[in-house]
Amino acid sequence: MPKGTAMVLAAPGAALQRQERHWPQPQAGEVLIKVHACGVCRTDLHVVDGELTEPHLPCIPGHEVIGTVLALGSGVTSVALGARIGVPWLGFTCGNCEHCRAGRENLCALASFTGYQRDGGYAEFMIADARYCLPIPPGYSDAEAAPLLCAGLIGYRALRKAGEGKRLGLYGFGAAAHIIVQVAQYEGREVYAFSRPGDDAAMDFARGLGAVWAGPSDTLPPVELDAAIIFAPDGVLVPRALRAIRPGGRVVCAGIHMSDIPSFPYRLLWQEREIVSVANLTRQDGLDFLALAPKIPVHTQVTLYPLHEANRALSDLRKGRLQGAAVLVPGEG
Repeated sequence: MPKGTAMVLAAPGAALQRQERHWPQPQAGEVLIKVHACGVCRTDLHVVDGELTEPHLPCIPGHEVIGTVLALGSGVTSVALGARIGVPWLGFTCGNCEHCRAGRENLCALASFTGYQRDGGYAEFMIADARYCLPIPPGYSDAEAAPLLCAGLIGYRALRKAGEGKRLGLYGFGAAAHIIVQVAQYEGREVYAFSRPGDDAAMDFARGLGAVWAGPSDTLPPVELDAAIIFAPDGVLVPRALRAIRPGGRVVCAGIHMSDIPSFPYRLLWQEREIVSVANLTRQDGLDFLALAPKIPVHTQVTLYPLHEANRALSDLRKGRLQGAAVLVPGEG
């Protein structure tokens, strides 16, 4: 079986280590994948920085994976040798619990996640459960497709949670928001973009993608919003978003991790305003969004990094030096 490079997290807070590994034969239900591109997601930062506290260590991060299938384990019929597939955050569920049977597999208590409890795509090869591999639409390069696997999918689920209101606020204009602003416009919505005070580049980026207004996150938009999605992991944004939405409006917290939400007066929640969270994704989310993206079409803006520079990509994301999404490319550089 093949030997290749992987970027490995040995301990929370540590830099990723470059290692050479032999990849095993896939077991029953699994596939061996040659990785062509892997997006760098803020969730990866939460894993690396120890804010998500249950990683399987040592761990290979990465859950926005695009690759081709090199080998099939026994019993695999859902994907074919040579197929181009994507591997998202959700890497396994039990299939039998109440949530799984009801189509809410994202809430399965036995779920495990790519790049967290299962080795991910910061590598030249990876093993994945074939049931959780998604077909990738033609027309996207590997690097362009990678952010669709989490920034796109989680953003899409958050957009569906936000309801059908016309005026939508997006707090934190990064990889997910730069995709979802395109979906929202396609659906006839107005997007109001919020970024860190002083981040004029992010605000210009949002306007360039069609936001009707962009401003700092500590200000109110010029109109009341029907809903708001918070992509930034900052709890202080929750009461700010509540101030911005109309009675009956909804605030969607899209991240898997967020700093503590500060106390706020009940009047901000009153009049049937709602706060909801998004947890993970389902395979159906993946199928729906990946069918929709080329119809819009969604365009992703990516910055490429060689695989061995994963630590630099994570640092650039942490320090807000990116517009759009960072993508690691094995074999580059």
